[in-house]
Amino acid sequence: IFQDVQKHSVHTLVFRSLKRTHDMFVADHAKPVSLDETRYSWVALTADTQIHRNPSEAGVHAMALALPPSQARYLLQMMHGGGTKNSSLVARKAPTMPKPQWHAPWKLFRVISGHLGWVRSIAVEPGNQWFVTGAGDRTIKIWDLASGKLKLSLTGHISTVRGVAVSTRSPYLFSCGEDKQVKCWDLEYNKVIRHYHGHLSAVYDLDLHPTIDVLVTCSRDATARVWDIRSKANVHTLSGHTNTVATVRCQAAEPQIITGSHDSTIRLWDLIAGKTRATLTNHKKSVRALALHPRQYTLASGSADNIKQWTFPDGNFIQNLSGHNAIINAMAVNSDGVLVSGADNGTIHLWDWRTGYNFQRIHAAVQPGSLDSESGIFACMFDHSESRLITAEADKTIKVYKEDDTATEESHPINWKPEILKRKRF
Repeated sequence: IFQDVQKHSVHTLVFRSLKRTHDMFVADHAKPVSLDETRYSWVALTADTQIHRNPSEAGVHAMALALPPSQARYLLQMMHGGGTKNSSLVARKAPTMPKPQWHAPWKLFRVISGHLGWVRSIAVEPGNQWFVTGAGDRTIKIWDLASGKLKLSLTGHISTVRGVAVSTRSPYLFSCGEDKQVKCWDLEYNKVIRHYHGHLSAVYDLDLHPTIDVLVTCSRDATARVWDIRSKANVHTLSGHTNTVATVRCQAAEPQIITGSHDSTIRLWDLIAGKTRATLTNHKKSVRALALHPRQYTLASGSADNIKQWTFPDGNFIQNLSGHNAIINAMAVNSDGVLVSGADNGTIHLWDWRTGYNFQRIHAAVQPGSLDSESGIFACMFDHSESRLITAEADKTIKVYKEDDTATEESHPINWKPEILKRKRF
């Protein structure tokens, strides 16, 4: 007598229920609702109100001027194209994916060699005349940007130099390394004038605050530290990450400090209180790279699972940029909306910031004499004119890329197929 009820997934049950509901009403859905004059007589329009039921043409045009173009078009279409009777049948435009902006492809322009170890970090000086690199050979080298010639080598670190930054507010260069040291170099004398002591392990990245004299460093000891440049005081120790803090970025607006860590989270910090404002936990793997958009109030974060874009100040998720299936060590974005991601396997992907379209992939050959496995990107940066892209690589070279002037939209068309699939949230 008792039959086992066949088990269905919730998905199937919901769809069957919807189907039954649809079948029940499908016969009636085009019929008008019958008016019950007696019970709902108070709904019926009086002679006065019936006259004014349709707005005058002058009124519609006045209203159309005040509306945005897309809505105004719709209003006028309703007024002229079929009056009120079939206004509900006016064709609505389907939502469209925005087409990516065309960007010229980038090509290798110069290879600079001179370091004797992996090149781990880059910084371009504010005047755009020269740039600095730090490497596994424990030296910091300063190169002429136009010619690529070596201008100066600075020694002093006793282990790999992992981060360099040039101040826009004073003639100082800052460097940090795996020797736990953070140094301030005076570029008028080319000497170290300050040390910032406090990190308990290798210091992996540093960034300068754009508007106040503050330096932020991050380390393998799972903290980021905020230093007063002049007094060398450790203003805040930003603790909260549970693993190495791999990258840090500063900006003038809130949140003024953003860190990415091997615990696969990104934290947005309140600089004044020295506390976390928000923790973004969407990534599944270590976050080794962050890039702030120069014009928009947005951020990109790079991890082995995805590149993700976020809005400030709260860190709301925008979209995923999928396809760079490697450990992403470095990212940079310019004001044209070109996002560059450089990975451990030596590949560089270039993306359109707004749509997330991957318009170019580069895998430059390694320097002669290097193993193929020594192809990895550790840092990348646009110069201040944004016409050069500089990458720091595992084959001990620095590579400079520039846009291909000869390329046009016809020679390098956008091969863009919008994904109808719903964007993955995580």
